[in-house]
Amino acid sequence: MPSVAFPLCIFLLLLFAASPVIGDEDSQSPTAYEILQEYDIPAGILPKGVTRYELDKTTGNFAVYFNKSCSFSISGYDLKYMSKITGKISKDRLANLKGVQVKLLFFFVNIVGVTRDGDDLGFSVGVSSVDFAIEYFYEPPECGCGFDCVNSGENGTGEFNLKQLISST
Repeated sequence: MPSVAFPLCIFLLLLFAASPVIGDEDSQSPTAYEILQEYDIPAGILPKGVTRYELDKTTGNFAVYFNKSCSFSISGYDLKYMSKITGKISKDRLANLKGVQVKLLFFFVNIVGVTRDGDDLGFSVGVSSVDFAIEYFYEPPECGCGFDCVNSGENGTGEFNLKQLISST
């Protein structure tokens, strides 16, 4: 079974765009996660915490903003999301991504594109790409802990609490 971390990193890299539509996650406009889904891209490409986004629906250029950079590990892959992620979105595709990185061996490399092909997502780091099942990206991960958060919810700390996990089993 493929690792969840690498695809999440790549998908999180790709989010939103530049001008005409400007959304605030607290307003009535669609959230960045809903915009992704409108383009047939799962919301879990981005971590929780988008504060606002910009999208030029004519060109597909987008920018997604967080209060600060975000890092977490998933299945042995270290992912980094900068406080601003840019790229170009179209149906089933994120291109020209900037602001999302995955650690391969000893170095962080940029995830430059994500493509959906049926139930698979292909993540490109330039010269290489890897496919993952879309099911890994249905829900956005949390900064600091990815999918290993315990009772973090909307008001939680986002920290992994092993003691709480053991006592709840």
